[in-house]
Amino acid sequence: MKDENFLRSKGVNIDASLELFGDIETYNLTLNDFLGAISEKIENLEKYKEANDMPNYAILVHSLKSDAKYFGFTKLAEFAYEHEMKSKANNMYYVFDHFDELIDEVNNVLSIVGEYLGKTVNTFKVEQTNNTNNGDAILVVDDSNIVRVFIDKVFAGVYNVISANDGKEALDYISNDKGNIKAMLLDLNMPNVNGMEVLEYFRNNALFNKIPVSIITGEDSNDEIEKALTYPVVEVLTKPFNERDIKRVVEKTINSNKF
Repeated sequence: MKDENFLRSKGVNIDASLELFGDIETYNLTLNDFLGAISEKIENLEKYKEANDMPNYAILVHSLKSDAKYFGFTKLAEFAYEHEMKSKANNMYYVFDHFDELIDEVNNVLSIVGEYLGKTVNTFKVEQTNNTNNGDAILVVDDSNIVRVFIDKVFAGVYNVISANDGKEALDYISNDKGNIKAMLLDLNMPNVNGMEVLEYFRNNALFNKIPVSIITGEDSNDEIEKALTYPVVEVLTKPFNERDIKRVVEKTINSNKF
């Protein structure tokens, strides 16, 4: 096809791009180079996201932003810019929560480019969690909505994620539990009823064998963490954590009572 008006109709800022490239032939040749490099770039973005390697993620998504801007893919450049800023701020929760949107826009660009060049272009599949939820639940107790939403997204389709923003709300859920809660992830520093008070309640009511507990905390006090470890908690995971870490801790916590 190679029709400039087609690109314009799809929202591509081809006129600004031609000011950079000089002519449409150079644009087209360089666009082929973009196609040749995009697969490795997206694979590495995924790898850095999974490893919570925000410095390298920021470098690579900056490159994606620059490419998108050069070729007139304005929306993709905007998405990549947001990811660059958030990853530079070490906000891995934003990166994780909005990664699918970034890949969707990459796929949109690839579809446009493929049609424009008359080529078959492979798009990227965003990994979907298998929908194997059998009613089992994990209780996430944290006053940070960002953390609760992040964990809910990680386990979508695998476990029901019950969110509580303080210990009192968590204990209300537990008092009404019918055996569905298989593990609890507990923050220490919360308003109303804090994590230590929840741990003490568990000890006094012999609940640790029914609902195993792991600590998720940004608490910098070693004394506070050491005090939590006097209770039979499975593990302590400090914030910020990544998808791989939280999956590992949840599975370890759930399986801790299986003999």
